[in-house]
Amino acid sequence: MEKSLIPYIVIDPQVKPKGCIIWLHGLGADGHDFEPIVPQLNLPEALGMRFIFPHAPVRPVTLNQGYPMPAWYDIIDLTPEGREDAAGLDSSGKSISDIIHQQIAQGIESSNIILAGFSQGAALALYTGLRYPLALGGIIALSGYLPQAQSLKQEACEANSSIPIFMAHGNMDPVVNIEFGQDSAKRLEHLGYPVSWKTYPMEHCLCAEQLKDLREWLVKVPAPQ
Repeated sequence: MEKSLIPYIVIDPQVKPKGCIIWLHGLGADGHDFEPIVPQLNLPEALGMRFIFPHAPVRPVTLNQGYPMPAWYDIIDLTPEGREDAAGLDSSGKSISDIIHQQIAQGIESSNIILAGFSQGAALALYTGLRYPLALGGIIALSGYLPQAQSLKQEACEANSSIPIFMAHGNMDPVVNIEFGQDSAKRLEHLGYPVSWKTYPMEHCLCAEQLKDLREWLVKVPAPQ
């Protein structure tokens, strides 16, 4: 791994990797948090999908009394304004873009790379993917929201103007209100993005029905050639 990249976990398929899912964890977690998603999704081996789970840097988080923890960006409070740490988003977005660059250099087409994330990781996946200069395969945003929505129209890259987006949220989420997710999906649809929006009877987590729907979506998005 290049020294300049943030650390991450790699889980390769049994066949030569043809595609890649870069999965971003939530606030206070690390890359290990979603390792179990690989066998749970049980994707067809023929897809040749590599999974990458980056570790966010440790930084003080204002919302948690300044306590240092793994975080992609700072959160002041849970209002729309308090969730918008532009500098932190930009820094972490560049770190994830560096991983995408590396995967392309290793022979994976950008159109076979999917950005996924949960909660804060979902926000970063949307922020990074919609601004990335090469066409990506899709974005998965679970229990998250669209950050820096006001600047998206000016900053979005044309290459990803029709990128498939899977968004899902629990209708009993006490951490990220479902209205934040719904509003984000509507904003994206208004800008012309093809969004698949799903809700589930759950809190701030994943459920079996959600994983089933996500697997079906992943199999349907343009498969690696």
